[in-house]
Amino acid sequence: MQQQHDRKTSKNRDQFTQQEKRSRINHSKRSVGKREVWSWTTTTKQSLCLMWQKVKVQLMLSMSFFVAVFWYCRRLYWFLAQLVKRWSNYLQRKLIRNLSVLTEVDLLGYSARGWKGETKQAKHMREAYEELFWSCHIKYLRQVRRDNYSVLRAVLFQIFSHGIPFPSWMKERDILKLPEKLLYSQGCNWIQQYSFGPERYTGPNAFSKLRKCMETLKTNWAEISATKDHEERGNMCNTLFSDESKEHKLYEAIKFIMLYEVVEAYEQIKNREEPVHNLFSLLLARDSSSDPLSFMMNHLNSIGDSICLDQVELFLLGYLLEVRIRVYRLHRFNTEEFQVDYPDEYRREWNDISLLTEDDRYYDIPLFST
Repeated sequence: MQQQHDRKTSKNRDQFTQQEKRSRINHSKRSVGKREVWSWTTTTKQSLCLMWQKVKVQLMLSMSFFVAVFWYCRRLYWFLAQLVKRWSNYLQRKLIRNLSVLTEVDLLGYSARGWKGETKQAKHMREAYEELFWSCHIKYLRQVRRDNYSVLRAVLFQIFSHGIPFPSWMKERDILKLPEKLLYSQGCNWIQQYSFGPERYTGPNAFSKLRKCMETLKTNWAEISATKDHEERGNMCNTLFSDESKEHKLYEAIKFIMLYEVVEAYEQIKNREEPVHNLFSLLLARDSSSDPLSFMMNHLNSIGDSICLDQVELFLLGYLLEVRIRVYRLHRFNTEEFQVDYPDEYRREWNDISLLTEDDRYYDIPLFST
């Protein structure tokens, strides 16, 4: 019995031992599994951490780079904006300084700024401007550079900006040949004494210089009058009338045409040929312009230098260009001479040109409301 009991006990012990071993093995396996899971998780976390560290560094570098680029671009944009603004202001000042016909301004505002105070003259001029505003429907004006080309500039600028074509007589003749015809065909050698406004120039080169003036007038007039778009034509005029050298050639060409026509009229009167317009008789009746040479020496040579056109020459200018020049003379307000047409006899098909003057010396361009 005892042996059976011992065997049974031994058997139970063995079974327990085996169970314990199996339990230990299972525990060991579970421990190994846990360690493997922990090791895999740790490795994954470490890998992710390392990867994140690298990505984080790259992101930080990228962000720093983008912030630096943004800051740089912002500074560059600010710098370029300031540069463009300064350059634009410079060009605007330069253009305004060089442009001989300025942009339009309000008529009454211009009057109020120019004629302040309660003097008799100031009140008179303000009343004249108000008359233009309310009765003549002139709302704006364009200021014209105040030099001795003022009236020629104001007239030619309007002819070009309105797209007015050549006068009929100019279409039939080549104006480039007028200096040659006057010098060689009519023997007027005295044109070598012709002066070009502020550039007092005389001598044998006067002929070639006059021809260049005529070429400038013909080329620019033909090109601008052929331009149908009003805005484009305005831009062309602004460009032309900000080039002083070209401007002066235009005015000298007009002066020479006036001289040429006086020579033609003088020859007709002397030879008692076909009758001439009354204005030529009036012009040649003056002691200071009794013949073409005295007209040139005493009048034309000084225009652009020390004097402007006078009343008789305004008649001649309108007649030659085939335009009616209506002048509002503000210092003659409340008289019959407040509004004067040059010439007073004109054809219906002629175009209208308007001028505004405060003193018969300097002229501006009035603009009517539309």
